[in-house]
Amino acid sequence: MSRVQTIIWRSSKGEIIACVEKNKVMQENLEEIRQVCQDALEDAVLMGCDEQQFRAVLAGLIGGLVNPYEGQGR
Repeated sequence: MSRVQTIIWRSSKGEIIACVEKNKVMQENLEEIRQVCQDALEDAVLMGCDEQQFRAVLAGLIGGLVNPYEGQGR
């Protein structure tokens, strides 16, 4: 069972994304991201890095993601 909670996805207009396949892809993507981040955290801690610094770097990475579709009516 996935450790990522089930999320009700919404469009930018607030409409629920009801497509089963879209929701499945989003759930799988989040689980993969969670696992990669968990593995990276464990590696960082084992190598002696500060856990809080690593978490801050991850948060910055997420904050720096760019939407390549911005302004295209999505």
